[in-house]
Formats: sequence, C-alpha cells, structure tokens
Amino acid sequence: MSATRRVAIVTGSSRGIGRAIALRLAQDGHDIVINYQSNADKAQEAVNDVLATGNGARAIAVQGDVGILADGKRLVEETLETFGRIDTVVFNAGWIVYQAVEDVTEESYEEAFRTNVKAPMFFTKQVIPHLAPGSKLIFLSTSLTAASTVPPNYFLYCATKGAVEQMVRTLSKDLGRKGINVNAVSPGPTDTDGFRHGKTPELIKAFSQNNPFGRLGQPQDIAGAVSFIASDSAGWVNGQILRVNGGFVV
Repeated sequence: MSATRRVAIVTGSSRGIGRAIALRLAQDGHDIVINYQSNADKAQEAVNDVLATGNGARAIAVQGDVGILADGKRLVEETLETFGRIDTVVFNAGWIVYQAVEDVTEESYEEAFRTNVKAPMFFTKQVIPHLAPGSKLIFLSTSLTAASTVPPNYFLYCATKGAVEQMVRTLSKDLGRKGINVNAVSPGPTDTDGFRHGKTPELIKAFSQNNPFGRLGQPQDIAGAVSFIASDSAGWVNGQILRVNGGFVV
C-alpha cells in the first residue's frame, strides 16, 4: 500500500448516498471499507465499483451493525488487519422513521437512537485510539434540523439528528486537541430508494419544485461535499454543519 493512500470506513455504504461517498473517496485516493448490515451482494457490487476506479484503490466489505459494540470492534480490527490504518470515518448509516409523536413506541425510539446516535457515538470511541492527527470524522445529519417548515411525522428522526449535531459540536473541541477534524454534512431531500419509500409521485414532485434548482439532490451531490470535508483543503474546517441542499433550507 502506498504510504500516501488513506483509508476510509463508510458505514451503510452498500447503496445510496453511502455508496456514492465510498466511490468518490476512492477516486480521491482512499482505500475503502464498505460497511453493510445485511445485503452482501450490494456490498460486493460497491467493492467492485471501487476496484473499477482504475487508480489503484482497494476495498473490502465488512458486515456489521456499529450500533452493536462487538460489531464495531470487529470493523476496526478487520480494517486494521487489511490496511493497517484508519484516516477517515463517514457515519452514513442511519434509520429514517416517519411517526407522529402519538405513534412513537419504545421500540421505535430505541431503534432510532441506537442506529442514529448510539452507533456513531460508540464507534467514535472505538476508533479514536487508531486515528492520527489529520484524520477526519464526518457525520451525516439532515437539513430538516434547520428547516422552519418541517414535514409532518419527522419528530423522532429530527430528534436523533439534533443529537448528532450536538455531538459534532462537542467532539470538535475534544478531538481538535488531537488534530482530528469533526464535522457533519447535512443533506436535504436526496433521490435515493430510502427517500422515495412511502412517498407518492406528487409528494416527490413537490419536494423538487420547492428547491430553487427545481430538482432533488443526487447522491453524488452529497459525496462531493464529503470529499471536500475529507480533504486536506478542509483542514481548518472543524465543528461545522455543512448544509448540502441546493438552497432548500438556508
């Protein structure tokens, strides 16, 4: 492995935004760890996409739910065993739940906070000992945390992402002393299978029309922002929430 090639772990990167991020970071010169929960075929397709970039990028797929501490530990161990280092972690894995407050159950609360808050919190703890100065932790939030017109039934999802943004603020102070940058990328409506799930064509069209650019975001739009935050050019960017939504929320 080239001494200049960095290593990135992207959680939940077998499809959608995570897959686009993994491919873009590979194009930027990272070796990639594709983390996935259940779809091994999609994860292998993502690995093949990375290998096909033609710039020497290497990739492995590691199954695991980083909301489970043993899985997070194994993800770190397999990354180090294969590549010998960790430079960038992108916390893309997330769980979107659409429920009014009256419909929130203890089970849905625990699943949302386990996936969206506990997982990045404890995986950060597990990975810190292996991060050198100049490493990057990049969380994913949502522009809905800053939107004055939040759609109905986003109560639980926005609560978890609000917690993520506060984690970024405080971690940037704690880990900045170690030379580690901590930031978040905060997408708006982005055209993925997960976004389209349960939405009518009319609702999707309305989201598009409410954007100044007249379209939904694409996974590549988000990947481009992550690429910048992960680069040396963003070395003085720390503790920031970068809203990537085309002006949907300003």
